[in-house]
Amino acid sequence: MDFKRAQEIIKSDEIIDVLLNGSPVWIERLDTKNQTATVRPLNGRGNVLAVPVAELVEDR
Repeated sequence: MDFKRAQEIIKSDEIIDVLLNGSPVWIERLDTKNQTATVRPLNGRGNVLAVPVAELVEDR
């Protein structure tokens, strides 16, 4: 995913499905300088992670 799309998703009023390695995540915040996203797994398993935005995939 590109950073601009991640910004659109985080500002959206709609729920947009995002995946990290095939698992659904919620984008909590974005770091413009490092081009990373802080994400929380939606399955309740695992910790909050900072990952490169390029690793995120929009599930359409």
